[in-house]
Amino acid sequence: MVKLNKIYTRTGDDGSTGLTDGSRVPKHSSRPQAYGSVDELNSSLGLVYFCLSKKDANALSVEIKDLIREIQNDLFDLGADLSTPISKGKQKYPPLRIKKSQIDKLERKIDHYNENLSALDSFILPGGSEASSLLHLSRTIARRAERDTSLLSSEEKINMESLTYLNRLSDLLFVLCRVLNENGLKDILWIPGLNQK
Repeated sequence: MVKLNKIYTRTGDDGSTGLTDGSRVPKHSSRPQAYGSVDELNSSLGLVYFCLSKKDANALSVEIKDLIREIQNDLFDLGADLSTPISKGKQKYPPLRIKKSQIDKLERKIDHYNENLSALDSFILPGGSEASSLLHLSRTIARRAERDTSLLSSEEKINMESLTYLNRLSDLLFVLCRVLNENGLKDILWIPGLNQK
């Protein structure tokens, strides 16, 4: 269990940070970069949650708010996963890792919300509604977190479910952007070369 009594420790003043296994690495190294991007993603979803709280509490916005809270909790699991190097030795406590069941749930949500969306014949521009615009920002941060995690996986062994989770999550966020744009009715389509005349 996490217990935070003191907020500053001075141990990171030299530019290093502690991982959950007790080791220390530079703050700019791949592992803190990956879980730092996940933390940023989580914070951006907090803005989406707040934005949905300001609207009339219809059933859909409440449903999506609840889903965002679940995702935020998963993202803390993911941060714990990424901050814990895979060890060959026996560990005192089993590390918290993203599981396939969490990915399966994202896939079910994608299928559920995508059912009522029309197919796209163009990319869409971020926008349409305030909530959708904020969620597009979260989607792009999720993609960055995925790239950072992919880089980490090229340098060290990681739980590959963490990378898959981020990939599915960014897909789900894209679908939810369209749902929050009145099931795509307020989507703004990209028109290639529009301003080249």
